[in-house]
Amino acid sequence: MHILLIEDDPAYRRLICQHLATGLDEALVVEHQPARLGRLPPEFNAVGYGVVLLDAHPAGADGLDWLADLRSRPLFPPVIYLLGERDDAAAAAALERGAYGVVSKHKIGHRQFITLVRDASQLQRRALAAFRASPAAANAYRFGQTTIKGLRCVRALATSTMSTVYLAESEREARLVVLKLLRQIPELGDKPGTFDRFLQEYEIVRQIDHPNVVRIYELGVADDHAFIQMEFFAAGDLRAQMRRGITPAEALQFLRQMAAALAAIHEAGILHRDLKPGNVMLRVDGSIALIDFGLAKQLSLEAEITATGEIFGTPYYMSPEQGHGRVTDARSDLYSLGVMFYEMLTGKKPFLAPTPMAVIYKHANAPLPILPDEFQHWQGLLDGMLAKHPRDRFQSGEELVAAIDTLPPKGMPR
Repeated sequence: MHILLIEDDPAYRRLICQHLATGLDEALVVEHQPARLGRLPPEFNAVGYGVVLLDAHPAGADGLDWLADLRSRPLFPPVIYLLGERDDAAAAAALERGAYGVVSKHKIGHRQFITLVRDASQLQRRALAAFRASPAAANAYRFGQTTIKGLRCVRALATSTMSTVYLAESEREARLVVLKLLRQIPELGDKPGTFDRFLQEYEIVRQIDHPNVVRIYELGVADDHAFIQMEFFAAGDLRAQMRRGITPAEALQFLRQMAAALAAIHEAGILHRDLKPGNVMLRVDGSIALIDFGLAKQLSLEAEITATGEIFGTPYYMSPEQGHGRVTDARSDLYSLGVMFYEMLTGKKPFLAPTPMAVIYKHANAPLPILPDEFQHWQGLLDGMLAKHPRDRFQSGEELVAAIDTLPPKGMPR
C-alpha cells in the first residue's frame, strides 16, 4: 500500500509514520514536504497511491484549497485531512470539500486511524479496478499507437524522426515520469544498428547510481517499440534557469555537479557528446542532473557503429576535435562544460558566428575567451576546460572537481 503524506513538521511525520508502520505491515509511505517541494504538479493524479494524508496548513497555506484541487483530479485517491487541534467546524468544511476522513494530529486514535486508512485504500483499489475495465482506460494508457499498461499518458513533450517523448504517470512508481518511445521504421531510412544502440546505451546509463545523472526507472519493449522510463524534472532545464538569472556561486556549484556526473558516466564507459543547457535539468531541491544520452556512446565501441567522421552534438558547445570529426574522449565533454560555465557567468556564448561551420572554426582557432574583471579569479579554471588541445585541458571529471574544491576564497591560483 503506497501512502502519500503531505506534511512539513518532521515530528508529525515521524508520529504518523510510526502509527502506519505498527498498524499496516504493507504500508510504504512517501513524504512530501510542501515548504520545500511546493504543490503537487497539476498533471499528477497520484493513481499509484492508495490514500493521501494532507496537513491542514501545507507550507502555511489553506489546506482546504489544496484539498479542493486534489479532489478535482480524475482518479485521485481518497484524502484524509490532518488537523492540528480538534475543530468540528474545520472538520465539517474538509468533509464538505471532499475529504474521506478527518484526524486530529494532536490525539490520533490508533485503531480508528488505521481502519480509516485501510478503508480509504480499499475504496481506491475498487475505483481503479472499475476504471481499468472501462473503455476510457484503453486511451489513457496509449502513447501514439503503443499501449503500455500502468503508464498513463499525460501529453507529448517532443518528437523526432527516431523517438517521441511523453510526460506520463507511472502507477508502479507513483510519480510523474518521462517516457521516451523509440520508433524503428525502416522506410524512414533509420541507420542499421540504431535500435540496438538505443537499448545498449540506456542499459549502461541505468546502472549508474549518481545524484547528478538522470534516474532510469525502466527499459523495455511494448508493441515492438523500445521505451525508456526516466525521471521527470518539474523545475525545468539550465537553459531556462539562465534566462531567469544565475549567481556566480550557483554557476560554480552547477559546474561542480556536472563535472561529478561526467566522472561517473565516463567511468561507466559513456561519452555524453551533446552537453548543452537543454540537457542539464534542475530538480526542485536545486540539484542538477544530466539527461539525454541519445547521442551517448560507449568509449570501447568501434567507429563503425556511428560512422567514422560523423558529427554529433550542438556547434555552440562542441569541442574543436568533435566539430572537425576527429576522435573524441572524456576531455571533449569537459570542453562543453567550459562553454556552459562561461555562458552562466556572462550570459552569452564564447563563440558566435553566422553559420554553424563558422562557429566550429572559431572553437578551433579563435583566442580563448576572457572573463570579465569580476570573474578573473576563475580564468584559470575556464582555461583548463576550453584549451584548444585536449592535452592542455583537465584530463577527467575528477580532476575538474578537485580543482573546484581546492579553489581559494577568491578563485584558483595561477
